[in-house]
Amino acid sequence: MQRRPGGKRRSAAKGASAPVRATDCPCLVHDDRKNDMPMAMHGTYSAPRRLRSGAGTFRLVRLVGTGGKMTTTDLEPGTWTAASGGMPLPAATTAAGRPSPSPRGPDLTVIVVSYNTRALTLKCLETLYSNTAVPFRCVLWDNDSEDGSATAVAAAFPQVDVVASRDNLGFARANNVVAEGADTEWLLLLNPDTEVHPGAIDALMAFSMAHPEAGITGGRTVFPDGSLNIASCWMRITPWSAFCMATGLTTVFRGSALFNPEGMGSWQRDTVREVDIVVGCFLMIRRSLWNELGGFDLRYFMYGEEADLCLRARAKGYRPMITPEAQIMHLVGASSGKVANKVMMVAKSRVTLIRDHWPAALVPLGVGLMWLWAGTRVAAALALALAGRGAALEKWRLIWAGRRDWLAGYRA
Repeated sequence: MQRRPGGKRRSAAKGASAPVRATDCPCLVHDDRKNDMPMAMHGTYSAPRRLRSGAGTFRLVRLVGTGGKMTTTDLEPGTWTAASGGMPLPAATTAAGRPSPSPRGPDLTVIVVSYNTRALTLKCLETLYSNTAVPFRCVLWDNDSEDGSATAVAAAFPQVDVVASRDNLGFARANNVVAEGADTEWLLLLNPDTEVHPGAIDALMAFSMAHPEAGITGGRTVFPDGSLNIASCWMRITPWSAFCMATGLTTVFRGSALFNPEGMGSWQRDTVREVDIVVGCFLMIRRSLWNELGGFDLRYFMYGEEADLCLRARAKGYRPMITPEAQIMHLVGASSGKVANKVMMVAKSRVTLIRDHWPAALVPLGVGLMWLWAGTRVAAALALALAGRGAALEKWRLIWAGRRDWLAGYRA
């Protein structure tokens, strides 16, 4: 995905899909040719993804992309087409050997992006298939995990299309690559550290179809004990919300909609409501809107990409919404690693959102409030350390030391 001046995106040019032949080869390998793929689809990928046709079950094929067009070596047996984005899709063949229209498939593609979450991912997929009635296709993109996630999923869930990337592309890019190859009307982004409750996806899809004005929809998330996890949706960052966070008012008065406007105070996510941001752990969007928006902004490696997506949708007149009828369990942050690193990534994303979505005249104020937020936390951690409670001091020292990087935000 490329960016034009002014922040708008354009998709790489697409060519007609070239005929591809599949064979029993055990994996999909993409050449490490960094200049071949417009959407940064460089690197080497192996995918234990099963492809099927009337002729039998096949493993993957070798794809090379140049200028947005996919080509492959000519292998036997079975004829397939290669979609842009590196996702091979089956196609029926006529007597003449040309692809013919295939029967209508599922309307939904579920995209799961994982990183070292093997056990959680397996549980996520188990609940996805056990508790969902609507037909769907599921694609798992594994970001170079070291715990055998891709192999385990391929063995336990042969119906899942598994792509085992040998590079960690991050959450945004991985979703973009999979969405680029999807051909369903709807997309659902689902985190691997979630468990789908009975009927949740069915309810979310019905809600999405009934509310086209929303554009982007989500549900209610809870922790394993059933208590509310508020992080399924947020309101946007404003000068007032940034001030409340920087001065600690949000922390002290977390249940107040006035002092915690981004978290919407004490709202239990138990009613249908318009929100600014639906979190990417459980986010449904029509594929046509995803394409219109250009998918995720690839500057956001992790965190903030769904906020940017939703705010761009709102700028086009859509009004993202939440329904409590669609409920899942979400652990939050299972792939994030060290706490300090996660906080710095979130801070960097917040600065980028301020730069992207605030009036230019207010951006210095927003960046200054982010500096004040970190400074007050370091001061509080030092005071607690002097009182004999210094557990958080090292974390905030690391965050403060890295402020030059995260205050700069993600650059184009």
